[in-house]
Amino acid sequence: MRIYLVGYMGSGKSTVSNKLAHQLGYNCFDLDDLFEQRFKITVADFFTKYDESLFRRLESQLLKETAVLDDVVIATGGGTPCFYDNMEWMNRLGLTVFLEISVPAIVSRLNNSKKKRPLLMNKTESEINKFIHDHLRHRNIYYSQAQLIVPAVSINVLKLEEQIRNNWLSKYNSHTSFEQ
Repeated sequence: MRIYLVGYMGSGKSTVSNKLAHQLGYNCFDLDDLFEQRFKITVADFFTKYDESLFRRLESQLLKETAVLDDVVIATGGGTPCFYDNMEWMNRLGLTVFLEISVPAIVSRLNNSKKKRPLLMNKTESEINKFIHDHLRHRNIYYSQAQLIVPAVSINVLKLEEQIRNNWLSKYNSHTSFEQ
């Protein structure tokens, strides 16, 4: 089974993917980390040196390579579901879990994060709030297509694991995909 975690930057995809994978006995991958290993450049530096459209094309190709993996939890990038057919593809080939989070919670988390976020560089606090609000409204159209939606701020990974085992593993084991 492939489990794809989707959600906005700062929603906790990387943290939750590690914990969930551990609970399920699965391997864990972070799409941003895979990108950086493959192309030998950080995502932030790639955005600076090249452009977002090239990044999104390469990211989509990398995502499609996860089709050969099984028993994995994959933390996607915040924009991954919003480009090409990525969300539809993830829904067909695995379980998608949307870590839903509010704008104030995102801003708080990003202000306390050590990780540089390319889309937020050189923005004031006010510009960051407006950007996230507008960006999230657009991206929620894609995120809300996930098969499972959980609150990111109060997430209980043990309950999430139990829900996946009880409601999704048997469905996945009886089919090779989640096509409806």
